[in-house]
Amino acid sequence: MHVAIAGNIGSGKTTLTTLLAKHYNWEAHFEDADENPYLNDFYNDMQRWSFNLQIYFMTSRISRIQEIRESGKDVIQDRTLYEDAYIFAPNLHSMGLMTTRDFETYFALFKLQEKFIQAPDLLIYLRASVPTLVNQIQKRGRDYEESIRLDYLKRLNERYEAWISTYDHGKLLIVDVDNNNFSENAEDLGKIINKIDAEINGLF
Repeated sequence: MHVAIAGNIGSGKTTLTTLLAKHYNWEAHFEDADENPYLNDFYNDMQRWSFNLQIYFMTSRISRIQEIRESGKDVIQDRTLYEDAYIFAPNLHSMGLMTTRDFETYFALFKLQEKFIQAPDLLIYLRASVPTLVNQIQKRGRDYEESIRLDYLKRLNERYEAWISTYDHGKLLIVDVDNNNFSENAEDLGKIINKIDAEINGLF
């Protein structure tokens, strides 16, 4: 089984991935943010590095999905392929940080690859307001995230909501992070686990 967690920067994807992997004894696959060779350059000069960054993400995520499906293991994944294509790349384009030529090339490549990629069996979307995102980003203290602007997070949130409202590739579970402190509250985590159990068992 392949479970994936989607959500804006700072929504708690990595934390929830870790907690659920431990609970269900699933194999956890994390976003390799600290190993990404473009991320620091991107945050310093988004216009110059946006296309390179998105191509890197697409390549690494497709490779990861192939590994997951071929392994035959129960896997939970931090972030999805869809978020780059439907949230981050279009947002960069609309902000003038990716040229139309680069965006169209990127998206055409994504649509071509999408035909050969199997969607996760369950997608968990972490919905969080901008103040919650900012608070959690500050808590973890990654240097390259210090320059992230509030309007950038807001634009991403709007795109996440638009994408989730039309998501139809499989089962979907939405978690309201503003009202669920799963990282510090076992009872809140239990609520999420109960909902996952219901989805997995088909008990709607």
